[in-house]
Amino acid sequence: MSERRRIVVRTPNWLGDIVMALPAIAAVRAAHPDAHLALAAPAAFAPFCAAVPGVDAVVPLAGSGIRAIGAHAGALAAGAFDVAILFTNSFATALAASRAGIAERWGYDRDWRGRLLTRAIPVTPRRPRGSPDPGATPAPGPSSTGPHHSAYYLRLVASLDMAPVAGASVLVPVPAAGAGQAETLLAAAGVAAGTRLVGFAPGAAYGSAKRWPPERVAEAIARLVAAGARAVLVGAAGDREIARAIQSALEPAARPSVVDLVGATDVKTLMAVLARCDVVVANDSGAMHVASAVGRPVVAIFGPTDERATAPLGPHTLVRHDVWCRPCLLRACPIDHRCLRGVAAADVAAAVTRYWT
Repeated sequence: MSERRRIVVRTPNWLGDIVMALPAIAAVRAAHPDAHLALAAPAAFAPFCAAVPGVDAVVPLAGSGIRAIGAHAGALAAGAFDVAILFTNSFATALAASRAGIAERWGYDRDWRGRLLTRAIPVTPRRPRGSPDPGATPAPGPSSTGPHHSAYYLRLVASLDMAPVAGASVLVPVPAAGAGQAETLLAAAGVAAGTRLVGFAPGAAYGSAKRWPPERVAEAIARLVAAGARAVLVGAAGDREIARAIQSALEPAARPSVVDLVGATDVKTLMAVLARCDVVVANDSGAMHVASAVGRPVVAIFGPTDERATAPLGPHTLVRHDVWCRPCLLRACPIDHRCLRGVAAADVAAAVTRYWT
């Protein structure tokens, strides 16, 4: 009996991008149903990757960039993989796969790494003269065409003869350990079972330009608390400053109804807290995509980034204020942050309550 083929997918480096790559990961699984399929991912996101359906193993990768090539190569070599599929774009990740001795290395031909790949796929495929541009309009859901980031990964696997799976679910089950910890945290805050809970993810690792102003978040929370909900703030330790600003801006009557878990959750617990929410309000961030991945409707607030590229894959409502300078894709606004200051709290609260009826 022959051994199972061993395939490793090198995931993107950002949590939100990993979620957007889920349809492509499903395509790899479907194309190789008998293979051993592993995901190699930044160590911080390994617990999320371990919960992805169809994945047999996870290779946690510590560090990043050129200095981490040796460590990453060693971790990949230990897996004795036959094929590496690189969803990343960098030269460093291709070099790590090569140094790991993985015989087949597939990915996009970019960043001077073509010679390190055994199957180098052009980033922009040629189109027959007169054919429509597949990136001209957004696709209605994950597909291998359109400008959404999920299409970028799907185009890669499609070029590697792995067809997108029609109707493929991007839902990721919550790990049991995370669910238990989330219930403990919420119970300690007095959140009873059946309480209408709205999650707020006010941070964004990409930069301050993506963050809805804290006073607007506080106003939206107050409106929802008045409508009978409780609110839970989630985020990484680096989001504590904006969480404090939100708490300071809250009306005194609303403060007892807000649970602040910013900096208090690991990835597994974050997944569980978001899954417990009826609706999640988020900036364009990793938390926004994780909420979608665990099956929650998302009210997604977009400012400088392009919703056509990074909108949640699941049920969502987009809230934005269109101005001449968006989407600028800048990390920090050089003027007056008008794209997000123009998003009204009343509009966000209304979008949330529509999911209640």
